[in-house]
Amino acid sequence: MIIKKTKSLCPECLTVVDAEVYEEEGEVMMKKDCHEHGNFHNVYWSSYNRYKDAEKNNYKGKGVKNPQTAVESECPLNCGICPEHESHTILGLIDVTNRCNLQCPVCFSNAAIAKFLYEPSFDEIQEMLKTLRSNEPVPTPAIQYSGGEPTIRKDIVELIKIAKKEGFTHTQIATNGITLAKNPELALELKEAGLNTVYLQFDGVTEEPYIKLRERNLLPLKLKAIENCRKAMLGIVLVPTVVKGVNQDQIGDIIRFAVDNIDIIRGVNFQPISFAGRTPSDEVEDQRVTIPHFERLVEEQTNSKIKIEDFHPASSVLPISEFMEAVEGEDQVAFTCHPHCGAATYIFVDNGDIIPITQFMDVEKFFDLLSKSAEDIKGGGITGKAKTIGKNTFELFRTIDRSKTPQSLDIKSLLASIFKERSYDALGDFSHQTLLISCMHFMDPWNFDQDRVKRCVIHYAVPGGRIIPFCAMNLIYRREIETKYSLPLNEN
Repeated sequence: MIIKKTKSLCPECLTVVDAEVYEEEGEVMMKKDCHEHGNFHNVYWSSYNRYKDAEKNNYKGKGVKNPQTAVESECPLNCGICPEHESHTILGLIDVTNRCNLQCPVCFSNAAIAKFLYEPSFDEIQEMLKTLRSNEPVPTPAIQYSGGEPTIRKDIVELIKIAKKEGFTHTQIATNGITLAKNPELALELKEAGLNTVYLQFDGVTEEPYIKLRERNLLPLKLKAIENCRKAMLGIVLVPTVVKGVNQDQIGDIIRFAVDNIDIIRGVNFQPISFAGRTPSDEVEDQRVTIPHFERLVEEQTNSKIKIEDFHPASSVLPISEFMEAVEGEDQVAFTCHPHCGAATYIFVDNGDIIPITQFMDVEKFFDLLSKSAEDIKGGGITGKAKTIGKNTFELFRTIDRSKTPQSLDIKSLLASIFKERSYDALGDFSHQTLLISCMHFMDPWNFDQDRVKRCVIHYAVPGGRIIPFCAMNLIYRREIETKYSLPLNEN
């Protein structure tokens, strides 16, 4: 059964080709044909039922009012961002170097082995920050420095400071943690500079996944980096690369590790392997983990404490943005990413026990009420706004089953604080009492879907003023941009 027609990429030559997404024996597949390299049939999602569930949160965004490039050819060949893009930037990325202190065989950015140095200057990075903040109608709120290994740069602390100066409310670095482990002072310096989160590569709780994915046992260094961040009170998100046959059996253990360290770990963002960059592509189907597969593994490995149905697409939280927009009277950050890009749930920890928010709160009803409230506010004027907020606040709280709510959690006060204050600090209080368990499955040439890349909300800023969606950058543009703005190693 054909579900939809879209555009994809030939895995051999990266030409844009026609593709069909279809259901077959309970799975969602993609097929496409390249005139030169033949036919390709690959898994898109491993569960048709979960695919349909996610589709309920299929929201189209407004894009940006000031795109940097024009539409001259087929998407994704116009990235910059072009007028066809349907979401604005929620998380901006800047690769601050292609140097790295590892040479991982699964590096999607192909760092550390190029025969040139890509390392934008401080001034160039500041211009990229300004480009992200100039997005209309919503300036990019969050920035992540990545690479390569960003902590290799001697000015990484100053780069955090300039991001705060440019107006980013949330800053984070994607790191393997080696420098943080070896330099105990760095975590404190970054914290004092304004860093909010360390996005820490963390592939398992034993040495085996690191030996296979990173070619050395990095677990002791990971644990040391976590301790140094704890001393600095610098929050961490664990980021495991999940590969079937390597560490898919450690998903539950990683979640339990996060629970045991909830004082400093804010969440776990699992990233199934994307066959891009340096990742070997000869075992795509043997190593592929899709989002529904991940959800099933979580349920199995947590003894059903976290169930498949506890997960929702990232776009499911859009009603919160709609409500805030109606109350504030101005555009807000909107999670209009494609519903098949990722899934997440929040869990609370009560005396070591895991309790997903969906098990004591009717999340879908909560979001429906927020959407209705937003519509009522927009149609009721200033007087109607106050009445609607007062009336519907009571209804929102009725979506919470107090008999199933953790005793240590005052969920009503917590939510009231978020909606009353509508501030970053209020959201921070929420995150400190919860763990975000999420899965973000980035695309590669085998499962590339034009519909998904048009909705991307994670964008690279690059020299020259362009902003490029994550998957398009890593599949099509990275080599071109790094080559254009780099120097041969023998000149440095």
